[in-house]
Amino acid sequence: MSSTLRHAKITPHRSAARGHANHGWLDTYHSFSFANWYNPNFTHFGALRVLNEDRVKANSGFPAHPHRDFEIFSYIISGELTHTDSTHKKQEVVGRGDIQFTTAGTGVTHSEYNHGRDPVHFLQIWAIPWKRGLAPRYDWGRYNDDDKRKGFVNLLSPLKGGVNATAEQEKAAEPTIPGTIAIHADFVMSAGIIAPGSRFEWTVGAKATEATKRKVYVHLPMTKGGKAKIRLDGREEGVLVEGDGAFVDSVNAGDKLMVESLGDAEAEVVVLDTA
Repeated sequence: MSSTLRHAKITPHRSAARGHANHGWLDTYHSFSFANWYNPNFTHFGALRVLNEDRVKANSGFPAHPHRDFEIFSYIISGELTHTDSTHKKQEVVGRGDIQFTTAGTGVTHSEYNHGRDPVHFLQIWAIPWKRGLAPRYDWGRYNDDDKRKGFVNLLSPLKGGVNATAEQEKAAEPTIPGTIAIHADFVMSAGIIAPGSRFEWTVGAKATEATKRKVYVHLPMTKGGKAKIRLDGREEGVLVEGDGAFVDSVNAGDKLMVESLGDAEAEVVVLDTA
């Protein structure tokens, strides 16, 4: 397959270049500067600020702690995570394929705990909202693996009304793309599971975003013991192995990014499309 996005710049972010810390109960990799790990080359990419690939052992987790002025969401790869926060009284147990989402806004306190017998493997992601001081909000969604094996499934999309959303639109929390969770950013998240030898196409902006100049971050989680591999836009520099990501820059809304699965096992691919 040859490149079709010749104007795009694709820069791999290798797994070995990520920050890493093993605290015993938590084994975590940071694609962007986080906690005690700082790299000036990896501070943010558009609105994408944090992408941590975490494994939490059984009967352990993150105790209650505060956040503000970020959109914070977790994508569960395996296991279960129990989430509680100050926006509602109920505990939510999220599992394989689920998204747990919090608008921290003016301030929330939340905890994430693994009450199961097996480790939980998940991506913790933060996005910078389009304005500060938002009202805190909680949401979650469940997305089917069978659908992800047919093509990219959109998980998050911008709140209808955008940065100037009315109080009624904020309360309704209606996303631009039906069936997704609304996020306060010009940002779309999607995931797909690509069989070996198959390819999926990502439409930049997902026909849902505002800015025409886009950035796309593609991440290949560590799910198959090193047997998954993908290639972006038919390029040698676009070949990613598990744990790798890629910065896709200088692209425009409506561009088509091809993602091929080259490995011996299906590849679970996460796409983060930002202004």
